[in-house]
This record gives sequence, C-alpha cells and structure tokens, in this order.
Amino acid sequence: MARVLLVDDDIELCEMLAEYLAAEGFHLETAHDGEQGTERALQGDYAAIVLDVMLPRLNGLDALRRIRQESQTPVLMLTAKGDDVDRIVGLELGADDYLPKPFNPRELVARLRAILRRADAAHIHHDSSRPNEIRAGDAVLRPAERVAEWRGKALTLTSTEFNVLEALVRNAGRVVSKAELSERALGRAQQRYDRSIDMHVSNLRRKLGALADGRSPIQTVRATGYQFIER
Repeated sequence: MARVLLVDDDIELCEMLAEYLAAEGFHLETAHDGEQGTERALQGDYAAIVLDVMLPRLNGLDALRRIRQESQTPVLMLTAKGDDVDRIVGLELGADDYLPKPFNPRELVARLRAILRRADAAHIHHDSSRPNEIRAGDAVLRPAERVAEWRGKALTLTSTEFNVLEALVRNAGRVVSKAELSERALGRAQQRYDRSIDMHVSNLRRKLGALADGRSPIQTVRATGYQFIER
C-alpha cells in the first residue's frame, strides 16, 4: 500500500479519509499541525504528501517551504475554494498540484493515483548500460534516473517540474499545448481557469535562466502553449 501523509487539523476529515483511502489501496498517516507535519514529512518515506494551507503552529505554505529545502516528495496542497493567492504561492514554492476544499474523496484518490503513476513511470529503467538521454540545446535529461542538467549542472526539480521540462525538451522546436502538458505532467485533463502549468513553467524559467540573447529557453506561444527553443 502506498504511504501517504495527510497534514490537516480537521480530525474528523482525517479519520474519514483514512478509512476511504484504505479501501482504495492507500495507507494514510496523519499529522494535525504544520510543525509536526513538516517533521513527519522529512522523516518518513512517503509516496506523496497532502498538505492543507490553513494549519496551526506553522501554516501549510511555510511547511511546504521547509519541506522543499530537503525533499522533492510530491506535495498536493489543499486550498480554500476560490483562494487563488494561496494556490499560486503554493505552486511557486514547489507544490505539484492543488485541490480546493471542499472536495470529493474520489477526486483526491484520482489526484493521488496520477501522482503515483508518474512516480512509477519514473522508476522504470531501460535495459541499457547507459541510461537513455534526451538532449536539446543546453538541457540533458535522463528520465529513468529523474536527472536533469542545464549547462552541465544538475537542476533541483519537483516531480511535476521534471515532467513539464521532459515534455518540452522531447518536443524541442514544437509547440506543446497546455492541455497536453497537463495530461503529461499532472496526469489529468486541464481545467478551466487552471494556472498550474503556467506556474510550473514560471518556476522552470527561473531555474533555467536566460539564453545568450536574453530570451527564456521556454517560449510562450499565445493561446496555444509553450515551446522549448534550443538556441
């Protein structure tokens, strides 16, 4: 059973989700404040972390900031419905996805399964003495190892950021739509007014920096998607 950590101060919700997720093949462990949740997240070997924004002692965004200093375990943020600020800040800090409260437990299961599918795919190694590499411009990716390099230096990426970059580098020179990136990187169809992909691309741009002429290697193609340019 996949181990998942839920950090939420709603005890009743935690108990309900633990029972529901157990029936769906997950082992849910819980923490009820940000300090405890951060400590557990960094000590435990979890497949994913579900982190509420509104938490006592240490809020979810500060907890995420601390977790990302040491761990790239996939994090799904729980945000208040319609609270775009927390959602955007969470994605900027390295959350892999978000789910607005209140939510249907089936939707949480779907999101977690999408995260685990991506993680499982990442751990499939190719039968080769040398890992398969994808190269475009100054980018080198080894998907079997989940390693990304830019100009010879390793990049520290979240699982979702790696998936976005891989999709763009594999299709260097071609426009990749936001809908396709959402399917490949988030494991779900793009939703209306969903800015998740935009925020992950923004994070990648910050980590990659600029080309010699000052442009970003990830170009926006208006009303369509994004394109990775090699030079």
